[in-house]
Amino acid sequence: MSTFMAKKETIERKWYVIDAAGQPLGKTAVKAATILRGKHRPEFTPHVDCGEYVIIVNAAKATLSGKKPEQKFYRHHTGYIGGLKEVNYKTLMATRPEFAMELAVKGMLPHNSIGAKAFTRLHVYAGENHNQAAQKPEVVD
Repeated sequence: MSTFMAKKETIERKWYVIDAAGQPLGKTAVKAATILRGKHRPEFTPHVDCGEYVIIVNAAKATLSGKKPEQKFYRHHTGYIGGLKEVNYKTLMATRPEFAMELAVKGMLPHNSIGAKAFTRLHVYAGENHNQAAQKPEVVD
């Protein structure tokens, strides 16, 4: 008996909704990354993109535990001398909660072409309304 290898052409992708309200940011990101990568499927194949679509709603209501809102920083460099910019997560969650959730999920995906393609299937919304009702997404616990 040979090992089953999934093919990109034969994969049927579903849509899933994850509600982040009251959930830790990291735990929600783990659920999303697992589904985006396809690791929840029995026919998961590491070298094939077999992930599915994920919608995260209520990203503004996700929580950070302990002193992380004050002590954790998002840092990026502009490319110019002295161009290091940093914003603490309390400010980031207040102004751009979708971006904070996207950063968490992107860090949990593989840093190659499969991870980049999987990240394009992620949709994050700060509120509870989303634009993908026509796809009939399933709710993830």
